[in-house]
Amino acid sequence: MLKIGIAEDDHKIAGLLKSALEENGYQVWNAYNGTDALENFIKNDFNLLIIDIMMPGLNGIQLCKHLRESQINIPILLLTAMGTVDDKVMGLDAGADDYLVKPFHLKELLARVTALLRRQLTTEVPESHHLCFQDLCLNTSSKEVSRADKKIELSAKEFDLLELFLRHPNRLLSRQYIAEQVWNINFDTGTNVIDVYINFLRKKIEKGFERKLIHTKINMGYILK
Repeated sequence: MLKIGIAEDDHKIAGLLKSALEENGYQVWNAYNGTDALENFIKNDFNLLIIDIMMPGLNGIQLCKHLRESQINIPILLLTAMGTVDDKVMGLDAGADDYLVKPFHLKELLARVTALLRRQLTTEVPESHHLCFQDLCLNTSSKEVSRADKKIELSAKEFDLLELFLRHPNRLLSRQYIAEQVWNINFDTGTNVIDVYINFLRKKIEKGFERKLIHTKINMGYILK
């Protein structure tokens, strides 16, 4: 699961950001001042940082500079109410990768987060072997599957089916599409093989967990969300 650090002294905004990001499958850690943020951002591994400029302790510009000086090279998205060109240049010069002016829509923030992470992952790992959604992870190289760090044993077809869902999270997949991608056949309305394997997969990845991940859309297909 990708981990995002947030440095934002406004508890209400920090809470909204945390909720929105967690709903989209990220693990989130919050800091409410620049000093605590610096310590934890250096000590722990994060995939992306979201930093507000106006904070007690260290402000966002100072925090960015200290992080870059400490060889923290992950993407940084700055948040600020100051939207002049000079303000943006100052933030980018301090080491930020992107800049978002308050007030902003959560959809825009999520889009920028996705773009920054995609750019980072493409740079670091041209072809990632890890596919994750929330606490469910699959390794295409070792063929290992786990949920909340608990290993799950899947058959070859169950593995292929899960990989298909993980490559298309939050997207409705029709039975015909699943049949073509996993079985390499045209869908036959007279067989329930897809439904059977969906049930096999559900039992293995959802048993013992409160949150269900694969959902049925009647007469339409299945969706991982």
